[in-house]
Amino acid sequence: MRAVQYDRFGPPEVLRVAEVAEPRPGPGEVLVEVHAASVDAGETAFRAGRMRGLTRAAFPRGVGGDFAGRVAAVGPGVRGRQVGEGVWGVMPHFTFGAIADYVAVPEERLAAAPGNLSLLEAAALPVSGTTALTALTDKARLAPGERLLVRGATGGVGSVAVQFGKALGAHVTALAGARNLDWIRELGADTALDYRTTRPQDLGRFDVVVDVVGTDLGAYQARLDRRGRMVALAFDPDRMVLSMLGTGLRAALRPRRIKLFSNNPSAERLAELTRSAEKGDVRPVIHAVLPMDGIAEAHRGLEAGGVRGKYVVDMGRA
Repeated sequence: MRAVQYDRFGPPEVLRVAEVAEPRPGPGEVLVEVHAASVDAGETAFRAGRMRGLTRAAFPRGVGGDFAGRVAAVGPGVRGRQVGEGVWGVMPHFTFGAIADYVAVPEERLAAAPGNLSLLEAAALPVSGTTALTALTDKARLAPGERLLVRGATGGVGSVAVQFGKALGAHVTALAGARNLDWIRELGADTALDYRTTRPQDLGRFDVVVDVVGTDLGAYQARLDRRGRMVALAFDPDRMVLSMLGTGLRAALRPRRIKLFSNNPSAERLAELTRSAEKGDVRPVIHAVLPMDGIAEAHRGLEAGGVRGKYVVDMGRA
Protein backbone atom coordinates (compact mmCIF):
# COMPACT_ATOMS: atom_id res chain seq x y z
CA MET A 1 0.00 0.00 0.00
CA ARG A 2 0.96 3.67 -0.20
CA ALA A 3 2.03 5.71 2.82
CA VAL A 4 3.69 9.11 3.21
CA GLN A 5 7.02 8.84 5.01
CA TYR A 6 10.32 10.64 5.52
CA ASP A 7 13.79 9.18 6.10
CA ARG A 8 15.52 12.24 7.55
CA PHE A 9 14.76 15.63 9.06
CA GLY A 10 14.57 18.50 6.63
CA PRO A 11 12.34 20.71 4.46
CA PRO A 12 8.95 19.58 3.09
CA GLU A 13 10.73 17.92 0.16
CA VAL A 14 11.91 15.07 2.43
CA LEU A 15 8.32 13.77 2.40
CA ARG A 16 7.66 11.00 -0.10
CA VAL A 17 5.01 8.44 -1.01
CA ALA A 18 6.40 4.99 -0.24
CA GLU A 19 5.20 1.45 -0.91
CA VAL A 20 4.92 -0.42 2.40
CA ALA A 21 3.29 -3.57 3.70
CA GLU A 22 -0.41 -3.33 4.53
CA PRO A 23 -0.90 -3.62 8.31
CA ARG A 24 -2.90 -6.40 9.91
CA PRO A 25 -5.15 -5.73 12.89
CA GLY A 26 -3.98 -7.32 16.11
CA PRO A 27 -6.08 -8.07 19.20
CA GLY A 28 -8.40 -5.13 19.93
CA GLU A 29 -7.42 -3.37 16.70
CA VAL A 30 -9.39 -2.25 13.67
CA LEU A 31 -8.05 -2.02 10.12
CA VAL A 32 -9.42 1.11 8.45
CA GLU A 33 -9.40 1.75 4.71
CA VAL A 34 -8.51 5.44 4.79
CA HIS A 35 -10.53 7.69 2.49
CA ALA A 36 -8.98 10.97 3.65
CA ALA A 37 -6.62 12.30 6.31
CA SER A 38 -5.76 15.80 7.48
CA VAL A 39 -2.37 17.49 7.74
CA ASP A 40 -1.53 18.77 11.22
CA ALA A 41 0.40 22.03 11.45
CA GLY A 42 2.25 20.73 14.51
CA GLU A 43 3.87 17.97 12.45
CA THR A 44 6.00 20.44 10.51
CA ALA A 45 8.18 20.86 13.61
CA PHE A 46 8.67 17.09 13.88
CA ARG A 47 9.57 16.81 10.17
CA ALA A 48 12.03 19.71 10.39
CA GLY A 49 13.76 18.16 13.40
CA ARG A 50 12.84 20.87 15.90
CA MET A 51 11.35 18.20 18.20
CA ARG A 52 14.17 15.67 17.86
CA GLY A 53 15.04 15.96 21.54
CA LEU A 54 11.54 14.91 22.54
CA THR A 55 10.89 11.93 20.28
CA ARG A 56 12.97 8.86 19.52
CA ALA A 57 10.89 7.27 16.77
CA ALA A 58 12.96 5.44 14.19
CA PHE A 59 13.12 6.33 10.52
CA PRO A 60 11.30 6.03 8.25
CA ARG A 61 8.55 7.97 10.00
CA GLY A 62 4.93 8.32 8.95
CA VAL A 63 2.84 11.48 8.99
CA GLY A 64 -0.77 12.28 9.78
CA GLY A 65 -2.63 12.13 13.09
CA ASP A 66 -6.28 11.69 12.08
CA PHE A 67 -8.35 10.12 9.34
CA ALA A 68 -11.78 9.07 8.11
CA GLY A 69 -12.60 5.90 6.22
CA ARG A 70 -14.33 2.52 6.37
CA VAL A 71 -13.66 -0.54 8.50
CA ALA A 72 -11.84 -3.12 6.37
CA ALA A 73 -11.26 -5.80 9.04
CA VAL A 74 -11.33 -6.26 12.81
CA GLY A 75 -8.89 -8.06 15.06
CA PRO A 76 -9.69 -10.55 17.83
CA GLY A 77 -11.77 -9.10 20.64
CA VAL A 78 -13.27 -6.17 18.70
CA ARG A 79 -17.02 -6.00 19.30
CA GLY A 80 -18.07 -2.44 18.54
CA ARG A 81 -17.11 -2.04 14.87
CA GLN A 82 -18.46 -3.67 11.71
CA VAL A 83 -16.76 -4.18 8.35
CA GLY A 84 -17.90 -1.46 5.93
CA GLU A 85 -18.85 1.01 8.68
CA GLY A 86 -17.86 4.64 8.20
CA VAL A 87 -15.52 5.76 11.00
CA TRP A 88 -13.19 8.55 11.93
CA GLY A 89 -10.39 8.53 14.42
CA VAL A 90 -6.93 9.42 15.62
CA MET A 91 -3.63 7.59 15.71
CA PRO A 92 -2.31 6.34 19.08
CA HIS A 93 -0.87 9.12 21.23
CA PHE A 94 2.44 10.53 19.93
CA THR A 95 2.37 8.35 16.82
CA PHE A 96 1.71 9.31 13.22
CA GLY A 97 0.93 7.50 10.00
CA ALA A 98 -2.66 8.34 9.08
CA ILE A 99 -1.71 9.50 5.56
CA ALA A 100 -1.74 5.99 4.17
CA ASP A 101 -4.09 3.68 2.32
CA TYR A 102 -4.76 1.66 5.50
CA VAL A 103 -4.17 2.09 9.22
CA ALA A 104 -4.52 -0.42 12.06
CA VAL A 105 -5.50 1.30 15.31
CA PRO A 106 -6.95 0.30 18.69
CA GLU A 107 -10.74 0.22 18.71
CA GLU A 108 -10.84 3.01 21.30
CA ARG A 109 -9.22 5.44 18.83
CA LEU A 110 -12.34 5.34 16.65
CA ALA A 111 -15.95 6.54 16.58
CA ALA A 112 -18.70 6.38 14.00
CA ALA A 113 -18.22 9.12 11.40
CA PRO A 114 -20.90 11.86 11.38
CA GLY A 115 -23.79 10.94 9.11
CA ASN A 116 -24.15 14.48 7.80
CA LEU A 117 -20.55 14.73 6.48
CA SER A 118 -18.73 12.99 3.67
CA LEU A 119 -15.65 11.05 4.75
CA LEU A 120 -13.52 13.64 2.96
CA GLU A 121 -15.09 16.46 5.00
CA ALA A 122 -14.96 14.44 8.22
CA ALA A 123 -11.20 13.93 7.96
CA ALA A 124 -10.58 17.59 8.83
CA LEU A 125 -12.04 17.31 12.33
CA PRO A 126 -10.88 14.50 14.65
CA VAL A 127 -7.64 16.04 15.99
CA SER A 128 -8.62 19.70 15.83
CA GLY A 129 -12.15 19.03 17.08
CA THR A 130 -11.18 16.94 20.09
CA THR A 131 -8.39 19.40 20.96
CA ALA A 132 -10.79 22.35 20.95
CA LEU A 133 -13.45 20.43 22.88
CA THR A 134 -11.01 19.36 25.58
CA ALA A 135 -9.54 22.87 25.84
CA LEU A 136 -12.88 24.60 26.27
CA THR A 137 -14.79 22.04 28.34
CA ASP A 138 -12.37 19.99 30.45
CA LYS A 139 -9.55 22.53 30.85
CA ALA A 140 -11.12 26.00 30.72
CA ARG A 141 -14.64 24.96 31.78
CA LEU A 142 -16.04 27.71 29.57
CA ALA A 143 -19.49 28.81 30.78
CA PRO A 144 -22.32 30.55 28.90
CA GLY A 145 -21.88 34.32 28.90
CA GLU A 146 -18.14 34.22 29.49
CA ARG A 147 -15.73 36.16 27.27
CA LEU A 148 -13.49 33.98 25.14
CA LEU A 149 -10.46 35.13 23.14
CA VAL A 150 -9.18 32.79 20.42
CA ARG A 151 -5.71 33.72 19.24
CA GLY A 152 -4.78 32.08 15.94
CA ALA A 153 -8.44 31.73 15.06
CA THR A 154 -8.21 30.75 11.40
CA GLY A 155 -6.13 27.57 11.71
CA GLY A 156 -7.31 24.02 12.25
CA VAL A 157 -7.83 24.19 16.02
CA GLY A 158 -8.60 27.92 16.19
CA SER A 159 -11.43 27.79 13.66
CA VAL A 160 -13.04 24.93 15.60
CA ALA A 161 -12.53 26.70 18.95
CA VAL A 162 -14.43 29.72 17.59
CA GLN A 163 -17.33 27.48 16.62
CA PHE A 164 -17.43 25.55 19.88
CA GLY A 165 -17.06 28.75 21.91
CA LYS A 166 -20.15 30.15 20.20
CA ALA A 167 -22.06 26.86 20.65
CA LEU A 168 -21.21 26.91 24.38
CA GLY A 169 -22.74 30.38 24.72
CA ALA A 170 -19.62 32.50 25.08
CA HIS A 171 -18.94 35.93 23.60
CA VAL A 172 -16.15 35.07 21.17
CA THR A 173 -13.36 37.46 20.14
CA ALA A 174 -11.09 36.15 17.39
CA LEU A 175 -7.64 37.39 16.38
CA ALA A 176 -6.94 36.72 12.70
CA GLY A 177 -5.39 38.23 9.60
CA ALA A 178 -7.15 41.20 8.03
CA ARG A 179 -8.39 39.28 4.99
CA ASN A 180 -10.02 36.66 7.22
CA LEU A 181 -12.04 38.92 9.52
CA ASP A 182 -15.36 38.70 7.68
CA TRP A 183 -14.92 34.96 7.24
CA ILE A 184 -14.20 34.34 10.93
CA ARG A 185 -17.30 36.36 11.86
CA GLU A 186 -19.35 34.10 9.59
CA LEU A 187 -17.87 31.14 11.45
CA GLY A 188 -19.25 32.47 14.75
CA ALA A 189 -16.96 35.16 16.17
CA ASP A 190 -18.80 38.09 17.76
CA THR A 191 -15.73 40.30 17.37
CA ALA A 192 -12.90 39.78 14.89
CA LEU A 193 -9.68 41.81 15.09
CA ASP A 194 -6.56 42.03 12.92
CA TYR A 195 -3.74 40.47 14.93
CA ARG A 196 -1.17 42.64 13.14
CA THR A 197 -2.67 45.93 14.30
CA THR A 198 -4.21 44.89 17.63
CA ARG A 199 -1.84 44.99 20.58
CA PRO A 200 -2.59 42.90 23.67
CA GLN A 201 -3.02 46.08 25.71
CA ASP A 202 -5.70 47.26 23.25
CA LEU A 203 -7.91 44.34 24.24
CA GLY A 204 -10.35 44.12 27.10
CA ARG A 205 -10.50 41.43 29.76
CA PHE A 206 -11.36 37.80 29.11
CA ASP A 207 -12.51 34.85 31.15
CA VAL A 208 -10.78 32.39 28.83
CA VAL A 209 -7.94 32.76 26.33
CA VAL A 210 -7.22 29.92 23.91
CA ASP A 211 -3.78 30.48 22.38
CA VAL A 212 -2.85 28.66 19.17
CA VAL A 213 0.16 30.90 18.37
CA GLY A 214 2.67 30.26 21.16
CA THR A 215 4.43 33.64 21.40
CA ASP A 216 4.03 36.54 23.88
CA LEU A 217 2.01 34.41 26.29
CA GLY A 218 2.72 36.76 29.19
CA ALA A 219 1.10 39.71 27.41
CA TYR A 220 -2.07 37.73 26.74
CA GLN A 221 -2.09 36.19 30.20
CA ALA A 222 -2.25 39.78 31.47
CA ARG A 223 -5.61 40.17 29.69
CA LEU A 224 -7.24 37.53 31.87
CA ASP A 225 -9.87 38.55 34.37
CA ARG A 226 -9.34 37.76 38.04
CA ARG A 227 -10.57 34.19 37.64
CA GLY A 228 -9.52 33.86 34.02
CA ARG A 229 -7.93 30.79 32.46
CA MET A 230 -5.53 30.49 29.52
CA VAL A 231 -5.22 27.27 27.52
CA ALA A 232 -1.89 27.18 25.69
CA LEU A 233 -2.09 24.96 22.60
CA ALA A 234 1.03 26.02 20.69
CA PHE A 235 4.68 26.85 21.20
CA ASP A 236 7.02 29.39 19.65
CA PRO A 237 8.21 27.70 16.44
CA ASP A 238 11.55 29.56 16.51
CA ARG A 239 12.47 28.29 19.99
CA MET A 240 10.33 25.19 20.35
CA VAL A 241 11.93 23.37 23.26
CA LEU A 242 12.53 26.52 25.34
CA SER A 243 8.96 27.60 24.67
CA MET A 244 7.63 24.23 25.82
CA LEU A 245 9.69 24.39 29.00
CA GLY A 246 8.64 27.98 29.71
CA THR A 247 4.96 27.27 29.17
CA GLY A 248 5.20 24.12 31.24
CA LEU A 249 6.73 26.13 34.09
CA ARG A 250 3.92 28.70 33.87
CA ALA A 251 1.35 25.92 34.07
CA ALA A 252 3.10 24.25 37.00
CA LEU A 253 3.34 27.50 38.99
CA ARG A 254 -0.24 28.64 38.28
CA PRO A 255 -2.26 25.53 37.38
CA ARG A 256 -5.61 27.26 37.83
CA ARG A 257 -4.52 30.09 35.57
CA ILE A 258 -2.53 28.36 32.80
CA LYS A 259 -3.70 25.08 31.29
CA LEU A 260 -1.45 22.87 29.21
CA PHE A 261 -2.21 19.43 27.81
CA SER A 262 -1.30 16.97 25.08
CA ASN A 263 -4.44 15.93 23.23
CA ASN A 264 -5.16 12.22 23.71
CA PRO A 265 -8.90 11.81 23.15
CA SER A 266 -10.91 8.91 24.47
CA ALA A 267 -13.46 7.00 22.40
CA GLU A 268 -16.19 8.94 24.22
CA ARG A 269 -14.59 12.27 23.31
CA LEU A 270 -14.54 11.20 19.65
CA ALA A 271 -18.19 10.12 19.93
CA GLU A 272 -19.01 13.49 21.51
CA LEU A 273 -17.40 15.19 18.52
CA THR A 274 -19.55 13.06 16.21
CA ARG A 275 -22.69 14.22 18.03
CA SER A 276 -21.56 17.85 17.91
CA ALA A 277 -20.96 17.67 14.16
CA GLU A 278 -24.35 16.04 13.58
CA LYS A 279 -26.04 18.75 15.67
CA GLY A 280 -24.35 21.44 13.60
CA ASP A 281 -22.33 22.89 16.49
CA VAL A 282 -19.17 22.50 14.42
CA ARG A 283 -18.38 22.02 10.77
CA PRO A 284 -15.11 21.18 9.08
CA VAL A 285 -13.06 23.99 7.60
CA ILE A 286 -10.96 22.81 4.65
CA HIS A 287 -8.34 25.06 3.13
CA ALA A 288 -7.55 22.73 0.24
CA VAL A 289 -7.86 19.09 -0.79
CA LEU A 290 -4.68 17.50 -2.19
CA PRO A 291 -3.67 14.06 -3.44
CA MET A 292 -1.19 12.04 -1.43
CA ASP A 293 1.76 13.25 -3.49
CA GLY A 294 0.77 16.85 -2.64
CA ILE A 295 1.87 16.46 0.99
CA ALA A 296 4.98 18.63 0.56
CA GLU A 297 2.79 21.42 -0.81
CA ALA A 298 0.62 21.21 2.31
CA HIS A 299 3.65 21.45 4.61
CA ARG A 300 4.98 24.43 2.66
CA GLY A 301 1.60 26.14 2.96
CA LEU A 302 1.44 25.55 6.70
CA GLU A 303 4.91 26.98 7.21
CA ALA A 304 4.05 30.05 5.11
CA GLY A 305 0.92 30.71 7.22
CA GLY A 306 -2.49 32.08 6.33
CA VAL A 307 -4.18 28.67 6.14
CA ARG A 308 -7.93 28.55 6.78
CA GLY A 309 -8.68 25.37 8.66
CA LYS A 310 -6.99 22.18 7.46
CA TYR A 311 -5.33 20.70 4.43
CA VAL A 312 -6.96 17.35 3.65
CA VAL A 313 -5.31 14.52 1.72
CA ASP A 314 -7.72 12.58 -0.52
CA MET A 315 -6.75 8.93 -0.99
CA GLY A 316 -8.81 8.72 -4.18
CA ARG A 317 -11.32 6.12 -2.97
CA ALA A 318 -14.39 7.79 -4.50
